[in-house]
Amino acid sequence: MARAKSKTRMNGKRVVAGPVAASQGEVMEKIDGEAGKLYHDILAEKRPRMLFPVRALSNVRYVRKNRSEGFFQIKGRKTERTLTVNTVKTFAQSVRTMAQLKDVVATNDIIGKREVYYNAKSWGEVRFDEQPEADTVVDDLEAMFAVNREQFNLIAEERGGNVAGSIVIVDRDPATGSPIDVDCTKLGTAAYSVPSRVEHLAFKTKADFILVVETNQLFERLNHHAFWRDANCIIVSMSGVPTRACRRFVRRLADDKKLPVYVFTDGDPYGYMNIYRTLKVGSGNAAHINEFFCVPQARFLGVTPWDIEEFKLHDATHPLEQVDIKRARDAIKNDPFIQHHKEWRECLEKMLAMGVRVEQQAFAKHSLNYVIQEYLPKKLARPERFLP
Repeated sequence: MARAKSKTRMNGKRVVAGPVAASQGEVMEKIDGEAGKLYHDILAEKRPRMLFPVRALSNVRYVRKNRSEGFFQIKGRKTERTLTVNTVKTFAQSVRTMAQLKDVVATNDIIGKREVYYNAKSWGEVRFDEQPEADTVVDDLEAMFAVNREQFNLIAEERGGNVAGSIVIVDRDPATGSPIDVDCTKLGTAAYSVPSRVEHLAFKTKADFILVVETNQLFERLNHHAFWRDANCIIVSMSGVPTRACRRFVRRLADDKKLPVYVFTDGDPYGYMNIYRTLKVGSGNAAHINEFFCVPQARFLGVTPWDIEEFKLHDATHPLEQVDIKRARDAIKNDPFIQHHKEWRECLEKMLAMGVRVEQQAFAKHSLNYVIQEYLPKKLARPERFLP
C-alpha cells in the first residue's frame, strides 16, 4: 500500500507524518537523493555528512489525538555523521549499507539483519565487527529516510506474535497473489503466527474486542479453553515486548474493524513501561515510525496493584527489585506518557508504596482457570475502569 506523506491535526496543529508504506520507487528515490548529496559535496570539496534523528526518549513528545489516545513523536534533535579520520569506518558502513539495501529493494528480494552483518564480511576494513554495529546503522538509516525497515524488505528475526479466536485472516499466496483465508476458529490447538510484514493482510471478524496478553503461557491457556468463543474476542500473544509486526497487526486490525483493544500484562514496571507503553504509544528508539507502529486505542486491563487487594493476591506477589524501583521512578520523573496520565502515576506510586510486583500467573493460587472463570469476566464487565 503506497501512500504519500500525510498531514493530520493534533490539538489544532498540523503534524507531518512519514509514510507507513512507500512504494519501491519512492524508497529508491530517497536513497538516490541522499547518495547524490554526498556525491556533490565531494565534487565541491566539501566534507560529506549525514544527519540522523536522535532515537531516544529524551527526543520525543507525547502527541495526543484525544484524552486517552496518542503516540510518541520524534522531535527535531539530530546527530551528524561527518567524514573524518575518526568516523571514516562508520561513515563508509552507512554508505555501503545504503547501497546494499537499494539492491535488495530493486531486485524485490528480502534480507535479515543477520544477513546484513555477514554480507559486510566482504567489505574489507569497513566490515562490521559485531552484530550491534550493523543493527545501529540499519536503524539510523530507517530514521534518516523516514521509512520503516520493512520498506527496505528487511525481515525481522523475531516472531510477530500468535493469534487465536473469532477471526478469518486473509493472507495471500506469495507466488500467485491469490487470497488465502485462514480461519483461526479452525486451527485446533494451533494458532496463526503473525508474519513479519502485515500490510497485505485483510480481516473478516464479528468479534467484540481484541485481548492482547503478555505471555504465551496465558495465551495457550485461553486458547486451550476457547475463551475467545465465550467472550467473542480475538486473542493476541505478545510473548514479551511486542515486535513491530505484532504492533502493526493489532493496529491494522483494530483500525479496520473499529475494535477496542484490551491489554493484560504482569503487574510490574517492565509490563507497564516496556510492554504496554510500547504497544500503546511506541518507544523513544522508534519515534520516527511510532504513529503507525503503535496502538493508541489500547486500554490496560491488568494486572494492577489494586488487583492484588481485590483478588486477594498478597501471598502470591514478589518484592520489587532495585531495577523495578528505578524503572518506576524514572518513568514518573521522565516519561512523557506517564507524566500526561495521572492514573498511571498513581498506579506506579501505589506499586512503589506496596513494594511488590505480581505476575499474570498469580491467579493460579485460587485455581488453574480462575483467570478465565473469575478475573477476566469481572474485569471485562468494567472497561471504564481500565487504565489509559
